[in-house]
Amino acid sequence: MSELLLELFSEEIPARMQGRAAADLEKAVNKALMDAGFMPEGVKGFAGPRRLTVVAAGVPSRQPDRREEKKGPRVGAPDKAVEGFLKSAGLSSLDQCEQREDKKGAYWVAVIDQKGRDTADLIADFIPEIVRGFSWPKSMRWGDGDLRWVRPLHAVLCVFDGEVVNFEIDGIQSGDRTQGHRFMAPEAIQARSFEAYDQALKKAKVILDAEERKEMIARDAATLCKAQGLELVEDAGLLNEVSGLAEWPVPMMGSFDEKFLTVPDEVLTASMRGHQKYFSVRDPKTGRLANKFIYVANIESPDGGKAMRTGYERVLTARLSDAWYLYHQDLKRPLADRIEDLDKVTFFEGLGSVGDKARRVAALAKEIAPSVGADPVKAERAAMLAKADLVTGMVYEFPELQGVMGRYYALEQGEPAEVADAIRDHYKPAGQDDDVPTAPVSVAVALADKIDTLTAFWAIDKKPTGSSDPFALRRAALGVIQLLLERSLKVSLVDSFDRHTDPTQGAGISGAKPTGKPNSWPQALSVVRITREYPKLGRKVDVKALDLLSFFHDRLKVYLRDKGFKHDQIDAVLTDVDGNLQDDLVLIVAKLEALAAFLKTDDGANLAAAYKRAGNILKAEEKKDKKPADPAAVTEDALAEAEEKALYAALMDAEATAETAVAAEDFEAAMSALAQLRAPLDAFFEKVTVNADDAKLRANRLSLLARLTAATAKVADFSKLEG
Repeated sequence: MSELLLELFSEEIPARMQGRAAADLEKAVNKALMDAGFMPEGVKGFAGPRRLTVVAAGVPSRQPDRREEKKGPRVGAPDKAVEGFLKSAGLSSLDQCEQREDKKGAYWVAVIDQKGRDTADLIADFIPEIVRGFSWPKSMRWGDGDLRWVRPLHAVLCVFDGEVVNFEIDGIQSGDRTQGHRFMAPEAIQARSFEAYDQALKKAKVILDAEERKEMIARDAATLCKAQGLELVEDAGLLNEVSGLAEWPVPMMGSFDEKFLTVPDEVLTASMRGHQKYFSVRDPKTGRLANKFIYVANIESPDGGKAMRTGYERVLTARLSDAWYLYHQDLKRPLADRIEDLDKVTFFEGLGSVGDKARRVAALAKEIAPSVGADPVKAERAAMLAKADLVTGMVYEFPELQGVMGRYYALEQGEPAEVADAIRDHYKPAGQDDDVPTAPVSVAVALADKIDTLTAFWAIDKKPTGSSDPFALRRAALGVIQLLLERSLKVSLVDSFDRHTDPTQGAGISGAKPTGKPNSWPQALSVVRITREYPKLGRKVDVKALDLLSFFHDRLKVYLRDKGFKHDQIDAVLTDVDGNLQDDLVLIVAKLEALAAFLKTDDGANLAAAYKRAGNILKAEEKKDKKPADPAAVTEDALAEAEEKALYAALMDAEATAETAVAAEDFEAAMSALAQLRAPLDAFFEKVTVNADDAKLRANRLSLLARLTAATAKVADFSKLEG
């Protein structure tokens, strides 16, 4: 078995593109080898600032002979069909084909024998195709050539079984040479095996493996910090990026003026990370950042990095001076005074300005507050100020600090801590792995902000379609789900959706106007509301609110499946006994947990099986009778057998107990009540003939089974269960 080594050497590849490029090249080479009939022992890709490399081990030196059979048209098929078949098979006549028979008659088969080729020849064919068709997020052309690559491609190293594979790509001839570090070892390197290649690169100050570069940076940076009694602030994203900037990473420590420690740590980190790619350093004694930073050089400096350090520090000082100035300028103007600036920023066409959104969210947060244990006045205040930092100089410069800076400004301007924290946390959770706010005021504002976004875009029919979700509405819905479930908050979603988009309701789009400015959604108001009864609320609600609830159910299913619940059990608890979508997510999950636990028991599994049997009988008889059995039509006097009498008595007890338990939202007790039906049900199906010759007896027994299915429906929809 032989080895294939390929390196594509170019100008600097952007760090953010390297990992994906290595994976794509690895996949493309592996596919090409597999398509040729090989089963390589292993294919691995590598990426660095100036090179993409792939090595494939265990590749035979010659392709195996292959026989391919291609099924053609029926014997006697039209000439056009025969001609197309012969052309696709690379044949000139049906004489080169075989006739075969199946149940439908005779048909033609082309049997094509292909002699295997030398592997090196195959490689010489498919590598140029891979390179020319390689997909980069951004690519360029240079000189007079037609090749598009992320940066100008300078050389191609390609060897197989210790020999150069000869081919040309846009004037670049393949060979067995590459280069080491641009400054420390620029001489040419010759290699005809991966082991020799890897070792030669290390001698030439190039670490090929990105993981090895990351480990080197993290280890050496932590050592530098520890020597001064400090701690490195870990940053996986920055580590990934920096490891793609240096072929031979050399971490060093710099410092900056202590006066800059008067600005928030997040500002310091944003300045160091965003512009300069520096790591922050923490002082464990204070818990805050120290006036130090770690930078990663791509060279071992003769003077130990002294001149380099001065340059890095000078550049950072300029950045921190800008941040210091912006921070203190922003503090001169209260957040409340910035609401008028938000009125000049469009939220979305048809949905008014960001100022309008702030007023809508404030009105809704005030209304939601009591149901989540928050102070309505503080919730309203926090919501009004939550977006104000968007028009500050600091957030304009560092958008990732929105919310964070609002909190600092609010505290400096005398706002209560609960209000300030809610300003920071109202964007959370931003994803499934993000922290969920726990403080009541923060929860109220976070819920209100996400519900407003969802109802707003639903009002103007800007819903997600397929994989397209430009306004991150799925993420907003998941955020609401996490907030409600992780805090066990019982909020009627339909009520919130409907009231928020109804101009006749208190927290709707014509709700509170703290600044006296109009709070409107002009386009949304022009839409005629179409309503439908929603029994739980005892009133009609906008059908768009129900459609939005259905969307929430879809996101809830994904969320719960990720938590390990089975899809059929989830479906069984999403509706009430009348088939209406449940909008209390806490109730849904409580019912689901009880159902999942119940079905793991013998009683639960057997009851589910008995329910399915009863359901099948009822469906079959409904087809015959042209009408469903009536669960209210059971006549006790018509119960003839002891087993059906026992089932009826058990059913009456279970119904009453389960109904009381469901009303109290004690679903474990409700399931326990249903479990009492197992024994009488088993006996009923064993001893009683449902389809009795006596029509009245048969009808009564069908009604009894219908009564059973109706009783279970009050707890969960067992018809949705599989297996």
